[in-house]
Amino acid sequence: MTDATPEQVGAAADKRLERLRAGLKRRHARETRFKLYGQLAIAAAVVFLVILLGRIIEQGHTAFYTHTVTVPVYMDPARVDRAYPQGSNFEQMAAEQQLARWGIADDARGDVSRDMRGLFSSELKFVAADLVSRRADVIGETVPLAAPLSDDADLYLKGEISRDVPQEQRRLNDRQLAWLDRMKTEGVIGSHFNTALFTNGDSTQPEIAGVLGAVVGSALMLMVTALIAIPLGVGAAVWLEEFAPKNKLTDIIEVNINNLAAVPSIVYGLLGLALFINWMHLPRASPIVGGLVLALMALPTLIIATRSSLKAVPPSIREAALAMGASRTQTVFSHVLPLAMPGVMTGAIISMAHALGETAPLLLIGMVSFVPGVPHAIDQPVGALPSLIYIWENASERAFHERTAAAIMVLLAFMIVMNAAAIILRRRFERRW
Repeated sequence: MTDATPEQVGAAADKRLERLRAGLKRRHARETRFKLYGQLAIAAAVVFLVILLGRIIEQGHTAFYTHTVTVPVYMDPARVDRAYPQGSNFEQMAAEQQLARWGIADDARGDVSRDMRGLFSSELKFVAADLVSRRADVIGETVPLAAPLSDDADLYLKGEISRDVPQEQRRLNDRQLAWLDRMKTEGVIGSHFNTALFTNGDSTQPEIAGVLGAVVGSALMLMVTALIAIPLGVGAAVWLEEFAPKNKLTDIIEVNINNLAAVPSIVYGLLGLALFINWMHLPRASPIVGGLVLALMALPTLIIATRSSLKAVPPSIREAALAMGASRTQTVFSHVLPLAMPGVMTGAIISMAHALGETAPLLLIGMVSFVPGVPHAIDQPVGALPSLIYIWENASERAFHERTAAAIMVLLAFMIVMNAAAIILRRRFERRW
C-alpha cells in the first residue's frame, strides 16, 4: 500500500470543499425560493383583498349619498282629510301641481301624472301627513315638501341608469328622464349625505331603507352571546386545563370539543330551531335565540383558544406559587389566568367577530323575515347585519344592490372595531402583567 502524495490529498480536499460549497449554495437557493414563495403568497393575498374591498367600495359608495326633491304643494282643503291626513293622496297632488307649473296637461288615463308620481318616493306622503298632523293650519296653504326621490330616479342621477339603454329595457321612460334633468336644472333636486342609511330600519322602499335596526339587532345578539359564551368557555377551559383529572372521560370531552369547532354553522341553526324555539318556545327571530345559538357555536373556539393561552404560561409560575404556599385555586386565578388573559381576550373577541358574520344559523331561526323599525328588547323580533345583507342582495329592486355593498362595509367596520378592541385590551393586560 502506497501513501497518498500531497498533491492527491490536496485534490481530495478541494473536491470535498467544492461539494460543501455546492451543497451550501443549494441550501441557500432553497431558502431564497422559500422566502420568494412566502412573499408571493402574501402579495397574492393582498391583491385579492384589495380587489374584494375595491369591488365592494365601487358598488356601495353611491349608497352613502342620495337625492332629495323639494316641491311646493298646495294643501287643497277638498283633498286633505284633517282628521286622517295619512289617507290623503299627497303624491298625486304633488305630481299634478308640478305638471301644472310646467304647463303640461294630463291625459285621460292619467299616464302623465302617474309618470311624474313615479319620480317621488312614497316617503312624500308621510312627510306631508306628519306636517298636517302637527300644523293643521297649513291646510289651504302652499308649503314646500322635501322628500327622497324614488329609487330609480336616484339611480339615474347617480349614473346607474343610462339613456343609451333602450326605453323598454329600463324602468324610467324618456319623458321621466327629461323631467329629472329639468328639475335638476331648476335646482329643486339636491344631493346630500344619506343619513337615512344609518338612522332608519329596514324598508320595502330602497331609498329610505337603513341598517340601524340590523346593527342594533346584531349588537343585542352579541351581548347575549358574550354574556353566555365567555364565562362558560373560560370556565370550561380553566377546569379542563388546570383541575380536570387526566382520564378517558376528559379525553372524550376534549375530542368532542375539537370536533364541535369544525361542525358547520347550519347544524347549530337546526339545533337552535329544535331546542330553543320548538321545545323551549322562546320568541322566534329574537336576539335571545340568536345569541344562544351563536353562543353554542362560539364555545368550542373559545375553549380551545383559552386552553392554548393557559398552556403558554410557563410551569415555573405555577411551581413558584405552590411553593410559596398558595392553593391550586389561588395559583390559577391569581397568577396563571391573569398572565393568560391577553390570549383569552383575543380568543373571545375573535370568536365574537366570527359569530357576528354568521348567516346560516340566523336564517334557520327566522331572521330572514322583513323586520322594520328598531328593536328595544332581547325578546322582540329583529334583523341582523348578515341576514339583512342576504335579504337585500336577493331583492328585485336594483337600488338594494348598492345598499348591500354599503351594509357589507358597515359589517366590516363593526368587525374592525371589535378587533381593535381586542388589540387594545391585549396590550393593556400585557403592560399590566
